Amino acid sequence: MPSRFTFLTGIALFVISCTPATAGDWPQILGPHRNGHGEHETLADSWPAAGPKTVWEKSIGSGLAGVAVAGAKVILFHRKGDEEIVEAFQATTGKSLWATGFPTTFQPSINPDNGPRSIPAIHKNRVVVFGAQGGLRCLDLNSGKTLWERNTHKDYSAQEGYFGAGSSPIVEGKNVVVNVGGRQQSAGIVAFDLISGKTAWKTSDDSASYSSPVAVTIEGIRHLIFSTRYKTVSLNPTDGSTRFEMPFGARGPTVNGANPLVLNGHLFLTASYGIGAVYAKIEKSQIKTIWSSDEVLSSQYTTCVEQAGKLIGIHGRQDIGTAEVRCIDPKTQKVLWSKTGFGYGTLIKADGKVLALKTNGELVLFKADTTKYQELASTQAFNSTTRPLPALSNGFLYIRDGKTLKCLDLRKK
Repeated sequence: MPSRFTFLTGIALFVISCTPATAGDWPQILGPHRNGHGEHETLADSWPAAGPKTVWEKSIGSGLAGVAVAGAKVILFHRKGDEEIVEAFQATTGKSLWATGFPTTFQPSINPDNGPRSIPAIHKNRVVVFGAQGGLRCLDLNSGKTLWERNTHKDYSAQEGYFGAGSSPIVEGKNVVVNVGGRQQSAGIVAFDLISGKTAWKTSDDSASYSSPVAVTIEGIRHLIFSTRYKTVSLNPTDGSTRFEMPFGARGPTVNGANPLVLNGHLFLTASYGIGAVYAKIEKSQIKTIWSSDEVLSSQYTTCVEQAGKLIGIHGRQDIGTAEVRCIDPKTQKVLWSKTGFGYGTLIKADGKVLALKTNGELVLFKADTTKYQELASTQAFNSTTRPLPALSNGFLYIRDGKTLKCLDLRKK
């Protein structure tokens, strides 16, 4: 049975967007373009022996959702008592600016953490969150006022799955689109009008996954790509019609957790549990598999980051065996280098470097090099199991475990 999850990892590398973002913003899962790349960031090449400076830290509630950052606001989705809470903090001081709570009765069946799993999506002056029981809410970024809400699991007869709902929503055009999982009502994927919350379209007879979608333009055609429970589909964002689909996933105790990754017109998918990785060519109305393998880079939920056409990612699982960090060439299937015994974690690339936040609480900095692994610095950021995805904004790294949110200064002096 798969264990504890971040669901969070991230994604596409080619004209991808969820929302317009200013320099330094991290407004959604895996950053401005959902690919784990921190743009225009300048990071220190090393850290003091005690680690980078902690600018501020706050006691918080439970949850596996990392933060989103826009302007001077850090948006956290967490749980205290019987409420899922959306809370805004001042980015440089940690001062709480507003907090809005919603009732919840969610009880996890596997992971003891009972908080939200999905990272907020910020679009202009709106914040969209997706709760563990399928509660979709849109709030005003400046005040925290609830603008609209939908109970997607009730509306579309969707189930919570192994760990509760955990796919992060994406804003595309006038809609926010969600991997709801209402397969019995052909509502596996549903688009909601961002202004009113009304259903714009629905499609798919598949259950939900913990992978989050990406939007990408290839040869003038817009694709909205989802990895659901058993397949990966490309949809026309305007009406939800299918551009292509391919099998991806397996029945039984398996999970699709890593996000689709688009690289130079090609799609890379990865999962553990014997599913493996797939590399395929995206064409106008179809997709052609180039190779599939469980030996190249099979990751439980971490999305790779791209460097010079190569992919750096985590091969293995958090809960079984020892995971390693690898660099692969997706064109040739070759493993260019690997660091065995590295352990499991999530990745961000910025300023020619990779930040890895391991599940054992260790934060590691290494070069984004396609020829060898070269570690630059490491520190024990938490003495706890750490799964939520970090966020990088203007040289500040926002990380959390199940009790504490920290802001670390990684800027080059």
